[in-house]
Amino acid sequence: QVQLVESGGGLVQAGGSLRVSCAASGHLFTNYVMGWFRQAPGKEREFVGAIAWHDGKTYYSDTVKGRFTISRDNAKNTVYLQMNSLKPEDTAVYLCAADIRLWRKGYSSLPREYHSWGQGTQVTVSS
Repeated sequence: QVQLVESGGGLVQAGGSLRVSCAASGHLFTNYVMGWFRQAPGKEREFVGAIAWHDGKTYYSDTVKGRFTISRDNAKNTVYLQMNSLKPEDTAVYLCAADIRLWRKGYSSLPREYHSWGQGTQVTVSS
């Protein structure tokens, strides 16, 4: 099992930037796929993007492509989500997730396919 802890959320004005982090600990393997999801009140959990730990390949939803960037720091076992040009509709709890079984197909956009989750960090974008 891997433990995930998000940090870095906060309040930002529309058009601004914010970086959230996901620190991983426990039984870490290079074949993990790390996903970022978000969930707004009353809405379903939404895929934001993912990164394959072993090769750093990234995947993004069309909603955030070109504005958000996912990266990793192997030495710190940390994954980052850099969010630029933020919009009020980006307001949500941002959660990171991990699964070791997804590396064969690259990633998954389905929350049910990730077996480890962090507690989430709130990101609020004001208009």
